[in-house]
Amino acid sequence: MTFHDFEVEYLRTQRLGRLATAQPDGTLQVSPVGFTYNAELGTIDIGGFRMRRSRKYRNVAANGRAAFVVDDLISVEPWRVRCLEVRGTAEAVGDLIRLHPARIISFGIHEPDTPPHELTTLARDVG
Repeated sequence: MTFHDFEVEYLRTQRLGRLATAQPDGTLQVSPVGFTYNAELGTIDIGGFRMRRSRKYRNVAANGRAAFVVDDLISVEPWRVRCLEVRGTAEAVGDLIRLHPARIISFGIHEPDTPPHELTTLARDVG
């Protein structure tokens, strides 16, 4: 399995993420996007209004690279952040962008009872 169970559960509680793509001239673009976790394929599927006409869709179609992050702030007293970053290859498929993870980095998700300043990052390369 690409994602740990606790990461999948986290993804299922979130609705908004940010997708980073590279334009043909190398300029980076970050866009807020809706997404779903595709359990059958182990991918992040990103959809949206007029997706095929978007710059992010054309960027992915041109170079197949993307990074995606979902994060939230569950407390400010104390400050407590959770996040999941996915880097990998992406493809423009029909009306969506499908992100295939190559590297996954999570923070604050797998240690719910750990004090905020003692949290550790869980990072790994995946197949």
